[in-house]
Amino acid sequence: MAAFLLGAVLLVVQPQIVPSRPAINSNAETSSQSVQRELLKKTSQKNDFKENIHSNGSCQQLPQTIIIGVRKGGTRALLEMLSLHPDIAAAESEVHFFDWEDHYRNGLQWYINQMPFSYPHQITVEKTPAYFTSPKVPERVYNMNQSMRLLLILRDPSERVLSDYTQVFYNHMQKHKPYPSIEQFLIKNGELNVDYKAINRSLYYIHMQNWLKYFPLDHIHIVDGDRLIKDPFPEIEKVERFLKLSPQINASNFYFNKTKGFYCLRDSGRERCLHESKGRAHPQVDMRLLEKLQEYFHEPNKKFFELVGRTFDWH
Repeated sequence: MAAFLLGAVLLVVQPQIVPSRPAINSNAETSSQSVQRELLKKTSQKNDFKENIHSNGSCQQLPQTIIIGVRKGGTRALLEMLSLHPDIAAAESEVHFFDWEDHYRNGLQWYINQMPFSYPHQITVEKTPAYFTSPKVPERVYNMNQSMRLLLILRDPSERVLSDYTQVFYNHMQKHKPYPSIEQFLIKNGELNVDYKAINRSLYYIHMQNWLKYFPLDHIHIVDGDRLIKDPFPEIEKVERFLKLSPQINASNFYFNKTKGFYCLRDSGRERCLHESKGRAHPQVDMRLLEKLQEYFHEPNKKFFELVGRTFDWH
């Protein structure tokens, strides 16, 4: 079941191609470019900005939307599904601009240089799952753009903890390095180890409070990661509406791969699924320990539901 949940995430990452269709001239696009220039002047430590403009009229822009998390919640699947829309230009890799000091010190020109080429009418999107749980990030994003539209995808917190461990475990195995069992992380002195980082990352209400200090709730769209896995199209429709995109993604863009056991994408007749590293089997956990983990999240989940004004089908 756990493998199915994470495995439903899709697609091999596609290289970003410079758009070939002609740019559309409009007052709105000119305004967008002006806003970007003003942001650069106000927030950067440097004044020697240059616009990387392609001969076809596309250019690199600051993102108007960021997928801020959560780690192991399905951010890659969300980005790849959203990239089906012709008005979305997605950064290929996780940028870690706002949470890594070495990157942040490079300034906004460096950040722009990590973005894909896009037309002014397109929405540029980047995703870095660590943003959601990084204390400094909300204020830094706010200082760059107070109107930023944020996407947050969440899963059942207990399942997310198991996925978090699984990723680190396989990273060690690939390097032929030993790694402790999950029980050694979850249990300390006979009790649940609440200091385990993977557990802390699943305390959604704590991190959400930090974001709501800077952005109103209507600027943060929460994607139900569990539903995205089971039935992706309705969740993507909601994202389209949140970003004020014309409805371009259809149910026919998704198909259930019986061999893999999860949904993959169909784009212009081409079928693709996420990298094989997605959907790995979770470790077997004693049922009593799993119940203890789920019980621990009961109150934090309740606080989160009250904070965002909606509930999720979590244990």
